[in-house]
Amino acid sequence: MKYIGIIGLLTFSAMVLIGPSQASSPNTDKMNYEKATFAGGCFWCMEPPYDKLEGVISTTSGYIGGHTANPTYEEVSAGGTGHAEAIEVIYDPSKITYAALLEVYWKNIDPTTPDRQFCDHGDQYRPEIFYHTVEQRQLIEASKKLIEETKTFPEKIATEISAAMEFYPAEDYHQDYYQKNPLRYKFYRYSCGRDQRLKELWG
Repeated sequence: MKYIGIIGLLTFSAMVLIGPSQASSPNTDKMNYEKATFAGGCFWCMEPPYDKLEGVISTTSGYIGGHTANPTYEEVSAGGTGHAEAIEVIYDPSKITYAALLEVYWKNIDPTTPDRQFCDHGDQYRPEIFYHTVEQRQLIEASKKLIEETKTFPEKIATEISAAMEFYPAEDYHQDYYQKNPLRYKFYRYSCGRDQRLKELWG
C-alpha cells in the first residue's frame, strides 16, 4: 500500500517517535497493538477509510471528550454531554505507522469547521484528534503544522488536539453501519455532501 503527501515527511519521525502504546487495554498490550482515536464528524463515515488499511485490526465507533458517563446516542446527538462522535482504531505498528493513520484522517475530514462536519452541526461533530502518548501528540502537532503550511484552501485549520479520555463504544447498530445498511449509508453520505466537500479541499 502506498501513502503520499505528509507521509513521506513524517515517516522518519514515526520511526523515531512511535513507541509502545500507553493504553491499558489488555488486547493492545498482549498483541503489541496500539490505539488511535479520531473524531471527524459522523462515525459511520470514519470507519470505512480505516477498515480497508493493512495493519488496522479493528475500528469501533463511540463517544469521547465529554463529561457524562456512559452516554447514549440520543444524549450525544442532543448536545450538552461534551462528547464527540469518534472512532477508536486498533492497529499493528509493525504494519502501519501512526503517521499513515494521520494522513488518512486529514483527507477524510473538513479541518476548517470547529463545530460541524459537512451537514452535521454541533460540537458532537467537531474534528478532533485524541492522543494516547506523548509521541502521538508530537506527530499530530507536526502533521497539523504541515497541513497549515501546504494547504491550498484559505480557511484556517480548526481541528483540535486533546489527550484521550474514556472512550465509550456506541450502540451495536452503529458499528459497521456502512456494511449493515449500505443503501442508507450511501444515501446519507451523498446527501450530506461529504465527498463533494472533500474533493474541494483535497482534490
